[in-house]
Amino acid sequence: MKWFAKRMKCGRVRAAAAVMLLIAAFGAGFMVRGRLQPEQPMPAQTAPPPKAPELWTCSMHPQIQLPKPGLCPICHMALVTLDFGDDAEAGPRELSVSATSKKLMEIETAAVEHRFVTAAVRMIGKVDYDETRVSYLTAWVPGRLDRLFVDYTGVPVRKGDHMVSLYSPELLGAQEELLQAVRAAKGLANSDDALLRRTTAATVDAAREKLRLWGLAPEQIRTIEQRGTADDHMTIYAPAGGIVIHKNAQEGMYVNTGTRIYTIADLSRVWVNLDAYESDLQWLKYGQKVVFSPESYPGETFTGTIAFIHPVLNETTRTVKVRVNVPNEDGRLKPGMFVRAVAQANVATGGRIMDAVLARKWICPMHPEVVKAEPGTCDACGMPLVRAESLGYVGTEPKPEDKPLVIPASAPLLTGKRAIVYVAVPGKDKPTYEGREVVLGPRAGDYYLVKHGLTAGEQVVTKGNFKLDAELQIRAKPSMMTPEGAGAGGAHAHHARHAAAPAPAATVAPAFRKQLGPVVDGYLSVQAALASDDRDAAAASAKQALAALGKVDMSLVSGGTHRSWMKLAGELKTLLTGVAEADGIEPARAKFALLSEQVAAVLTRFGVPDGRLYRAWCPMAFDNRGAAWIQREKTLSNPYFGAMMPRCGTIREELE
Repeated sequence: MKWFAKRMKCGRVRAAAAVMLLIAAFGAGFMVRGRLQPEQPMPAQTAPPPKAPELWTCSMHPQIQLPKPGLCPICHMALVTLDFGDDAEAGPRELSVSATSKKLMEIETAAVEHRFVTAAVRMIGKVDYDETRVSYLTAWVPGRLDRLFVDYTGVPVRKGDHMVSLYSPELLGAQEELLQAVRAAKGLANSDDALLRRTTAATVDAAREKLRLWGLAPEQIRTIEQRGTADDHMTIYAPAGGIVIHKNAQEGMYVNTGTRIYTIADLSRVWVNLDAYESDLQWLKYGQKVVFSPESYPGETFTGTIAFIHPVLNETTRTVKVRVNVPNEDGRLKPGMFVRAVAQANVATGGRIMDAVLARKWICPMHPEVVKAEPGTCDACGMPLVRAESLGYVGTEPKPEDKPLVIPASAPLLTGKRAIVYVAVPGKDKPTYEGREVVLGPRAGDYYLVKHGLTAGEQVVTKGNFKLDAELQIRAKPSMMTPEGAGAGGAHAHHARHAAAPAPAATVAPAFRKQLGPVVDGYLSVQAALASDDRDAAAASAKQALAALGKVDMSLVSGGTHRSWMKLAGELKTLLTGVAEADGIEPARAKFALLSEQVAAVLTRFGVPDGRLYRAWCPMAFDNRGAAWIQREKTLSNPYFGAMMPRCGTIREELE
């Protein structure tokens, strides 16, 4: 039994070992099988889209497009990523932005529309004598001036007032002839010879006429005949009423026939001679009303009528004289007074002027104040009247079809040769704008007349257009500054062309100085506009200077000179933009003072591009803090006070 139990125990141990061996063999076989079988493919997944190649560009030179970051090969500024955004497939002049970007860029739009607009022409000038009402008291017979009854100028006289006592031997002889003829006529009064009586009477009449032609009044001639004796002196009376503005002779002088003794001006009507810029002439017409305010009467306005527009332009000031006839019965307007005037022109299609008062009316070509409803002659000069339409006015009451197509003046970007507007593209998921070159007519107040390129109803960008243009430049698309764009294909060639022959270090190439010329000319135009109190012209000139600044080739200078220009160019751009976008003329003048300092630094560092300039200083500008500016002419033209004090300041430096 013991043996049997021992055998049974040994069998159980062997069976357990066998079982363990089988399990181990099975596991090893499974592992070997798994290794020998081919690997099953994973479930298919969508491959990620290939990333677009990343490009790097320069903020100042968008034509530079490189595949990796670094420095601009032209100006050595750090390159930035060229982000095409969502308009990689958009048109060459289109730009799409997000709603957030639109808000940050402060983009505003306005509709292109047909509407009547008003052009306000601002002018300055002075009151002057009416030349048609200036008369002269002259000697009609030779003699000696024994008495001048008017001793000084400025004395008011009336027609017929005694002015001069003249001694004349010739006049004495003529009086004796008259007296003898009168005596002879009396002696023959009872004669039977009718022919002799008629001859004697004719002699008396001839003697009287001779004295009348020598300046004696009929009353004086009758006095001589009644007295029966000749007078060796004669009194000369005023030929017209007015103010004695000049005393041409002195007591005791001997005068000849025609010698001028007094000059008398009738101030019941005066002229106002105004200076109008050549760009404003299209809004000025004969017979147009002008409102002006003299410096002597602040807050008061007077009204006159344009009677003459000078046919010749002043090449120095680029202005034309405009003469306005003004009634002055109360004598408040005095020759020499300084005035500021405004002429309002209601503009219709084709730049015609609307004036309901002159519609279908007849006007005198010499006296614009004479207007009649029917044809006829002028009451003042007798000339035939002409129709108002012949002078450039709308001949009927304004109609809807007379409304011109206009856009706000802030919409176009003007480069001097081209006008660019940004138009909102409808039907896009995101705000999209298209740059478009248009043909503009003249500016009328706050609007430009449109000739070609836009249709009524389109939305044009009126604020933020400079930022859109800058973004297009960054993306190397056609813009105001780069009308053909700057694609990657030409960028490397452009760089190679300029890198092949860089300007010597710390030198100024003549070509670079020449390119500075339009920038300086734009600044000088801003100075002239502010000196003429023309805020709109100053803004337009600042925009032209900005366009010229963008065309300056910075690769023409290198080294320290290049770094100096980079710094000055950035400051010039900021200040010119400030002048262009200033809300009024005083903020523009404040920006102009800072701009003048930068322009002076440019001229000092790089030289005067052409000709000779003058640096002036006004100690009274900005509450006696003083400010400088640069001008073309040596005669002072103060941009900080304008017409109020145009000659305030001194010339401190001459730049050549």
